[in-house]
Amino acid sequence: MLDRLRRKLEEIERRCAELDGMMSDPKVLSDPRKLQQISKARAELQPIVETYERLKGVMKDLEDAEEMLKEEEDGEMIEFLKGEIKRLKREREKLEEKLKLLLIPKDPNDERNVIMEIRAGAGGEEAALFAADLFRMYARYAKRRGWKVEVLSSHPTELGGFKEIIFRIEGKGAYSRLKFEGGVHRVQRVPVTEASGRIHTSTVTVAVLPEAEEVEVEIKEEDLRIETFRAGGHGGQHVNRTDSAVRITHLPTGITVSCQDERSQHQNKAKALKILRARLLDLKQRELERERAIARRSMIGSGERSERIRTYNFPQNRVTDDRINLTIYNLEAILDGELDQIIEPLMLADQAERLKQLQLEG
Repeated sequence: MLDRLRRKLEEIERRCAELDGMMSDPKVLSDPRKLQQISKARAELQPIVETYERLKGVMKDLEDAEEMLKEEEDGEMIEFLKGEIKRLKREREKLEEKLKLLLIPKDPNDERNVIMEIRAGAGGEEAALFAADLFRMYARYAKRRGWKVEVLSSHPTELGGFKEIIFRIEGKGAYSRLKFEGGVHRVQRVPVTEASGRIHTSTVTVAVLPEAEEVEVEIKEEDLRIETFRAGGHGGQHVNRTDSAVRITHLPTGITVSCQDERSQHQNKAKALKILRARLLDLKQRELERERAIARRSMIGSGERSERIRTYNFPQNRVTDDRINLTIYNLEAILDGELDQIIEPLMLADQAERLKQLQLEG
């Protein structure tokens, strides 16, 4: 086992012992929130510590077997010990590989719910129609995984597309699977508005934000400018009768959020604040990354909205993810929400890249 790996594991063992001591501290026991934080940190380290203990046991058994082989004279026993040494070496390799994977730093946002923002880009009405297709794709994927979808804000078009739609997906591990969807999605097809049958290329941007808890992002009332206005567009009989739509501007950052989908001002304000919190958390985390000088671009891309990540080609029944050179000839299934055939290779590529980075840093 490499010395750098051993040092890292010994450090984790010490940290685990510290956490055990803290969990029996009366001050911690009397603070449920603190106890929960420590318990969570301890639970995250537990699989690493247990696997390391198993590895140390295997290495001790291997050392003993090799020592016995040096002194053994009986033929049958020699063959047995050789077989045992071979088995123990295989077990050691498996446990070392498992530990490397367990040591990959986890994204602290992985278990969060997500707020997704889909906006029509180049292509006019065709881009808006494809934005609606992508929303349905993610909604169907969420349904397959048993997640809940809640539309927070939308700006529909006359033909059934969306200039913009913002929605929340609630479910365990939602961010861990959807975070790779951020970027520019390109569609190549004959638009319903095209009489000559020519193939057009349009784009849609997708942003994926981890949902923020109220305690994580402090929003002061004095930092907000809240305006109300009359809702417009497709919304039923109540639209345009009352000033129920809400626009919130966060003065320190200039971020503006509007919501008009609900009947009441209170509901629209609550939804707008959810979006604002997610955008502020995203801004905060991006600033932290810049401060840490994380300049490298990973194998699966940076997730920036300006980066083209995927092409949906209707004439060829093809979906291509440009980041990992993955092509699937089953466009209909993808748009029906069978996204795992793209998401899982992206997750594996990300894991491989982070493992490579961990080894370089070690």
